[in-house]
Amino acid sequence: MQVLREIDRIVLGSLGKPSRSYLVFLGVCVLFMGLGLLAFGYQYIMGLGVTGLTIPVGWGVFITNFVFWVGIAHSGTLISAILFLFRTKWRNGINRAAEAMTIFAIMTAGLFPIVHLGRPWVFFWIMPYPNWRHLWPNFKSPLVWDVVAVTTYFTVSLLFFYLGLIPDLATARDHTEPGWRKKLYTYLALGWTGKYEQWRHYARTYLALAVLAAPLVISVHSVVSWDFAMSLVRGWHTTIFAPFFVAGAIHSGLAMVITLLVPLRRVLGLEKILTVYYFEQMALMLILTGGILGYAYMIEHFIAWYSGNIFERQFAWYRAFGSAYYSPTFWGMVIFNVLVPCTFFFKKLRTNLRYLVFACILINIGMWLERFVIIVISLSRDYLPSSWGNYAPSPVEVAITLFSFAFFLFLFLCFVKLFPSIPMSELKEQAIEEQHNQYWGEEK
Repeated sequence: MQVLREIDRIVLGSLGKPSRSYLVFLGVCVLFMGLGLLAFGYQYIMGLGVTGLTIPVGWGVFITNFVFWVGIAHSGTLISAILFLFRTKWRNGINRAAEAMTIFAIMTAGLFPIVHLGRPWVFFWIMPYPNWRHLWPNFKSPLVWDVVAVTTYFTVSLLFFYLGLIPDLATARDHTEPGWRKKLYTYLALGWTGKYEQWRHYARTYLALAVLAAPLVISVHSVVSWDFAMSLVRGWHTTIFAPFFVAGAIHSGLAMVITLLVPLRRVLGLEKILTVYYFEQMALMLILTGGILGYAYMIEHFIAWYSGNIFERQFAWYRAFGSAYYSPTFWGMVIFNVLVPCTFFFKKLRTNLRYLVFACILINIGMWLERFVIIVISLSRDYLPSSWGNYAPSPVEVAITLFSFAFFLFLFLCFVKLFPSIPMSELKEQAIEEQHNQYWGEEK
């Protein structure tokens, strides 16, 4: 029982008065959000001419950001649903933060189709439903698949996140002094008392949602990849895109979880709960996903050579060696996504939290570069030389991109001070199980 009380004390103690470092992080996020809103306001008034978008590159940084943030959202469902079904113990300390990250990443990704329009007030007319102007959507379009898949994923992820939060909200309610926090926890806990019947229904519902959410890990980013693979653009029209995008999404999501949780444990005083063990297991998972990406990068060039298609061969060469302007982004992608995770083979490096954060930041940069390479370089070299052209993001696009990171971090920082960022109920269950196994082991 002492262990259970210690878990409550540490986790609920993190919801107290914010530290100076926390307020500094929050202030930096607000600053960059303000700059991004000013940049978007300028684009809203002046139009898309203030961006670097041009013919032939009609998709640039905005769509790159959309695909990147949808990918970041995948690790939450991976850690929460799939690892739960496999009864993996190391998910228990990190799944709450990963689930919250999923929700906030999808919210951030959803901003960019609107920003990319240039005329955001016409967003109503591109929603995939029939309307009174007789504008019927083309349900064969991969863009409609995007709306359906991402909306479904967001809904299931939100239900899964909230359901897992209910027992901890009740615990927070019972340990909070009267005030607005107690009223909030009381309302959101839905009358949870911890009775057997409630736990029985909770366990069944949680398992059902996990089974439902697991295929979404594969389906959602596969659908996003089909936005590209269904076209005839060189570098896009390939069948490997679905597993390639899913592996990349998990890769970037795990790296983002580590990037967020290592500073979080220090700022909120969670070192006793978020031990090095959790981060080491995620680092080992990054070795696997990095290897899958390395295979995908090689097989793309092999297919271009083996196909005998002169256009594919030319494009593969151009992407890797043919452009002093774009080739550095390609090699940066390879080094950060494939070679950096290989350093985790060494235990001293994968258990060094400072190095782990540094490496994961490089991996996230590499995953952003991967999306940029796929989208921009493919569009910059069409089949005809008359359709060739370079693209460079403008300061407006850079400011809006920084806004997305600040917006995501702002939501996450608000969450960890408002709700328990560590799943107390699951950690308690694991602690009781370990004590039980230890007791019977001694008896034997």
